[in-house]
Amino acid sequence: MGEALIGRLEAAVSRLEALSGGARGGLPDTTASAQDPAIVAFDDLVASALGRVSAAAGKIGADVAEVTGLVEKAFLVGKNLLVRTNQTQKPTMESVTTFMGPLNETILEANALAEGTRSIYANHLKAAAGSLAALAWIGYTGKGCGMPLPIAHVEESWQMAEFYSNKVLVEYKNKDPDHVDWAKALKELYVPNLRDYVKRYYPLGPVWQPPGSAINKAPSVPSAPSTSLSISSASSSQPKSGMSAVFAEISSGRPVTQGLRKVTDDMKSKNRTDKTGVVAAEGKETRNAHSFSSTKGPAKLELQMGRKWVVEHHVGNKSLIIEDCDTKQSVYVYGCKDCVLQVKGKVNNITIDKCTKVGVLFKGVVAACEIVNCNSAEVQCEGSVPTISIDNTSGCQLYLSKESLETSITTAKSSEINVLVPDANTDGDWAEHSLPQQYIHAFKDGQFTTSPVSHSGA
Repeated sequence: MGEALIGRLEAAVSRLEALSGGARGGLPDTTASAQDPAIVAFDDLVASALGRVSAAAGKIGADVAEVTGLVEKAFLVGKNLLVRTNQTQKPTMESVTTFMGPLNETILEANALAEGTRSIYANHLKAAAGSLAALAWIGYTGKGCGMPLPIAHVEESWQMAEFYSNKVLVEYKNKDPDHVDWAKALKELYVPNLRDYVKRYYPLGPVWQPPGSAINKAPSVPSAPSTSLSISSASSSQPKSGMSAVFAEISSGRPVTQGLRKVTDDMKSKNRTDKTGVVAAEGKETRNAHSFSSTKGPAKLELQMGRKWVVEHHVGNKSLIIEDCDTKQSVYVYGCKDCVLQVKGKVNNITIDKCTKVGVLFKGVVAACEIVNCNSAEVQCEGSVPTISIDNTSGCQLYLSKESLETSITTAKSSEINVLVPDANTDGDWAEHSLPQQYIHAFKDGQFTTSPVSHSGA
């Protein structure tokens, strides 16, 4: 058995080396790039971590082997692009789309294989195709390019692919270890391997040649129109550029199978004001009947990169609605005041950040609902939600349905948190429960014990 596995790994590595020789696209493999520690380490990553994915796919065959071949192709294209970054000036927001074109074509090819398929390996295909967006970190050109820092981008991109790889693990746990090996190897390829590689060699993105160097310039092309799903007139009037345009191109005509977004420390703020009551949902209006904006930026309600709904800087809009959403997408609500948002489908996760007097109603989430840096938030789940996290928030009303009573609620640095659940003794009424915000810490038997403060008559 061990010899057979070694043989498959050797065959996979040989195939990857052969592909590498033919995937340079006319770019000479210079001595400098061959000796570049970052490029050498990338070759090692491909040979080891990706080699394990390929070996497992070889045992399964069929569609799994085909989509894994596209993963191999994407990584080799990614190496090509990394070599080129050392020989190219940083592309403009417009020309980065052309620079990343070869990778985008491979991602589209994988998406076409995964989307709408009736294959019995549909989860394998979606996991592999969705994971390829992690390689887009190579196109990171700095703050404002439309994507997070490379390390965060790799982690976020894998999260949605993991949704499908977990399905493979569950389905084949007691049926076929080859599929389990493939799913585990795919995860390890990205987390920790690709993530740690980026962290070591490119934490702030690729190293481009400085302006004015006597080397190649990134190709410059006229800006091409990108498909925009923006609801806000303020944002839809602006053409997308840079990595936003890259992802728009990837998702146009074919949805990209990735999403999920978690709030990071740099998004958080403690500047909270206006501690008043929560708002209640009012009658619906058309989604774009009015354009609301705050003093901090234009109001947005748009789908970015085919995977994240962004709702920003709305003021007084009680009829915000997200309808065409699915479990591959996340929702990020930021800087809104006196608004109500309805999410009419199940999504991967929802984050509500630095909002005041907001109400959010949603069908359900796959991962978690996070409420951070908010004042007076009202959140209602009509389906299931595994985890609710409340951080640095003053005043929060949670309405849980019968399907969501098993949710885990985590609170930190927050006050006035009330949870309303269906009353078991009456029909249609809510029973209100206040979560403790004061604790007693007592030193006993050599350690501290913590218990919530109990108020009589509460």
